[in-house]
Amino acid sequence: MASDDTPAGRKVVEVSAGLVFRGGKLLITQRHNSGHLADLWEFPGGKREPGETFEQCLARELHEELGIEVAVGRLVESLTHQYPERAVHLQFFLCAWRRHEPRPLDCQAVAWITPDDLAQYEFPAADERLLARLKTDWASWAAEC
Repeated sequence: MASDDTPAGRKVVEVSAGLVFRGGKLLITQRHNSGHLADLWEFPGGKREPGETFEQCLARELHEELGIEVAVGRLVESLTHQYPERAVHLQFFLCAWRRHEPRPLDCQAVAWITPDDLAQYEFPAADERLLARLKTDWASWAAEC
């Protein structure tokens, strides 16, 4: 379950992720088939580097992993999730796709999905709260982009 508490002394991985909308559809990516959370689908993004804002991290990661350019918008969710092997602090931003078709440069696959498609994909537990919000806010978020 998502939480904002982190056990003392435990390193927290800081991650920035984007809700990238285009034409009413949302971009998701599939994680590599090895490593942490293998094969699950997620909102694209990645680990924040020292000295980088979460917004800068997101723009860099989307370019490196998918070859796309986006306009990073407002923060829609911030949470810390405890997995058995690590703690992850996630910040999710609303993004508008600007240029280039997404390509799976550093992921297994990419998909543009509709609200009806969402249930067909398995996401990490950390995304649970955001997925619940998407079911009710999808149209308003997509309209912002």
